Amino acid sequence: MISVISVFGVVVGVAALIVVISIMTGFDIEIKEKIIGTYSHIVLLKEGGIENEEDTMRVLSKNKHVVASAPFIDEPAFIKYERGVIGILLRGLDEKREGAVSNVKEYVDGGTLNFGENGIILGRELAKALRLKKGDEITVFSPYPNEKFPYDQKRGKFTMVGTFVSGRYDYDANLAFVSLESAKALFGKNSVSGIGIKVDNEFNVNKIKRSLQGTFRYPFTIKSWMDLDKNLMRALAIEKKMMFIILALIILVACFNIASSLIMQVLEKTKDIGILRAIGATAGSIRMIFIFLGFMTGILGVFLGSLCGIFIAGNINVIADQVEKITGFSLFPSDIYYLSEIPAKIVPGDIAFIAVFALFLAVLASLYPAWKASRLNPIEAIRYE
Repeated sequence: MISVISVFGVVVGVAALIVVISIMTGFDIEIKEKIIGTYSHIVLLKEGGIENEEDTMRVLSKNKHVVASAPFIDEPAFIKYERGVIGILLRGLDEKREGAVSNVKEYVDGGTLNFGENGIILGRELAKALRLKKGDEITVFSPYPNEKFPYDQKRGKFTMVGTFVSGRYDYDANLAFVSLESAKALFGKNSVSGIGIKVDNEFNVNKIKRSLQGTFRYPFTIKSWMDLDKNLMRALAIEKKMMFIILALIILVACFNIASSLIMQVLEKTKDIGILRAIGATAGSIRMIFIFLGFMTGILGVFLGSLCGIFIAGNINVIADQVEKITGFSLFPSDIYYLSEIPAKIVPGDIAFIAVFALFLAVLASLYPAWKASRLNPIEAIRYE
């Protein structure tokens, strides 16, 4: 029974680790896709704005890693509606070029980025908060008046032509898109805030960023998609590591059970160990017997735990739906996590690492009982038998 409990402990620990690490990896991939989809792979910015964006994009096109580029304007703005005023981030986009550098077009209703004349596209959560629907007219104005463009002249009338859903609540609740020309007119700019760049390998952006920094020096600033949400990416990485450490304690407890069960076997089999030693078995042979027992307990627990973990991770949404039907409690409310389902990505490398780690602990747990058994004096072990 102690051996069965030991195996079951390893099964639970390995399965829990695989499920949680798979979900954390899924979250990591989802967040990266949302960041890359809403922004471009790399953003080229300049203090005071980029006035000659066409020339700058021609220079960018000479870099072998640059696939496409598109100018944009990012500025804070206010939307005036029936109940008051709300602050947003207004982004001016080039309708023809933006689709080549980001997935914004795919997020918009109908899959097209068409502003028409003074059209505006709001994040769906923002539209819900303002109780706006397609065709409604709204007033947008800049919080930064200047002498050339007096405050009252900077107000703009826009017609809502659609909504977008990026999958990130903070984007969908605070972001609005207009055409690049409308943004320039609204903010009184002859320049753009920056240029979005799509590269041939989004996971090699740091190397490409360094090559671009050799061409575009101060006052230019180059940021990759990793830089745009650096704190979030770091938090996800730390959280994944911490969850691994916490859940690894389950396996550690199971390994203590393995050690205790082997110690009990050493005590129970004292006579048998003594006889084996008396007929010529070496201390090393006795050690290997108990190490092998620990290894077999670990391998059985790892195998069954891996099967359970892969099955649960692969069917996590089906299981969550069944639990919700039975209990009436939502395990993954979409209004909080803003994802339609639990993201889980099973990575063979992660499973292999967890399996090797659990097996290593199981073997490690057997070392002391094996050493204890090999130290038994055969004369003392069989004296009273």
